[in-house]
Amino acid sequence: MKQKTLKSSFTLKGQGLHTGYRIEITFNPAPVDSGYRIKRVDLEDQPVIEAVAENVVHTQRGTVLGMGNITVSTVEHAFSTLYALGIDNCLIEVNAPEFPILDGSAIEYIRAIEKAGIAEQEKDKDFYVVRKKIEVSDSETGSKITLLPDDGFAINSNIEFESQYIPNQYASLESLESFATEIAPARTFVFVREIQKLRQAGLIKGGNLDNAIVIYERKLPQDELDEIADELNVPRMDANQLGYLNHRELAFPNEPARHKLLDIIGDMSLIGKPIKGRLIATRPGHKINNQLARLIRREIKNKNQAPFYDPNLEPLMDINRVKQLLPHRYPFLMVDKVIEQTESYIVGVKNITNDEPYFVGHFPDEPVMPGVLQVEAMAQTGGLLVLSGLDEPERYSTYFLKIDNVKFRSKVVPGDTILFKVELSSEIRRGIATMRGLAFVGDKIVSEADFTAQIIKNK
Repeated sequence: MKQKTLKSSFTLKGQGLHTGYRIEITFNPAPVDSGYRIKRVDLEDQPVIEAVAENVVHTQRGTVLGMGNITVSTVEHAFSTLYALGIDNCLIEVNAPEFPILDGSAIEYIRAIEKAGIAEQEKDKDFYVVRKKIEVSDSETGSKITLLPDDGFAINSNIEFESQYIPNQYASLESLESFATEIAPARTFVFVREIQKLRQAGLIKGGNLDNAIVIYERKLPQDELDEIADELNVPRMDANQLGYLNHRELAFPNEPARHKLLDIIGDMSLIGKPIKGRLIATRPGHKINNQLARLIRREIKNKNQAPFYDPNLEPLMDINRVKQLLPHRYPFLMVDKVIEQTESYIVGVKNITNDEPYFVGHFPDEPVMPGVLQVEAMAQTGGLLVLSGLDEPERYSTYFLKIDNVKFRSKVVPGDTILFKVELSSEIRRGIATMRGLAFVGDKIVSEADFTAQIIKNK
């Protein structure tokens, strides 16, 4: 699957939920691997904030991204939509410290993106594939999010409140293809009992019955309710009449739960990669959403996620194809097959048996694969990456020029299966390829190295 961006720019105008400002926001196409970025066009030098989890500075009633003293809040609805529609790269220009709330849902973003169009880009998507259970929890709030392996991206979410109207609600999304109709129309919600505290905190200055579901489920004195109505510039209500206070009917019976699911997607988009996994959330909120996203970001930045290997699947290259591309032969051919390849990286497999010739003399009573041969295997895997892109690969070979930053972290012994992930560090220029190699046994990195190789035509 290729990365995607917008086909053309579009602009939306609206009010800020918390600031009350009149806001103009423009979404623009962006180059591959740029991700989501926000430019504050109202400020001098127009600073740009990278929309990633570690740049979240506040999570009270919304997700706030920041860089230094520059912030942008209420970003989750827009990013949820971009993520759900498969858009990987987008530059967002906004003239305020907040995105507009619009109608409190993501439906206007859906309509605008559908009108602007989506363009496929030349580079492959880079997924974050969940390999094992990941979980974060908060004992004080009872919030918990669990991420499990799955073939695609799915969410199950359950919300709980001390409220007779939404004591608990459940929502699920089995496919992002349903986002536009099943999740995007769900609006944000607030309890009347929270409004005064939020306003005293300087929030929801732009909140009204047009951009939020307001739930009145605890009786207040009439004068206090009148004061809230006057501050929100809405008609006064009977303090004895409990229920939903809105200008239009609920879009779904479980609209609050669906909106929480929308928020989760927006917060998880800040890991910077599309996810293959199932997320199960209990009492979710922006704070715990961000904790999980930060945890994943740390793993991504360490580049220590093992490739996925299913021995039942057909390889991209079997041993016969490997022998067509590489000049090496027994006992020095170190790659059995290739299971994954893109324009920038490749994954090779080597099964370690007790019959390997080097075990005869390399600690025969406690056989260990020599580290130098692990590096050689990485290099051969990298050679398959660069040679497979040539018109006549069998007429070329790759040779070491330099090896740097070599580390051996764990023993490799008979019975192990090593996965070699080798990625280009830069574009190949003048026949010189610079690559980064990681060797995995299971989920553990056993060795790593940076190396430079030269592509030379055979005599």
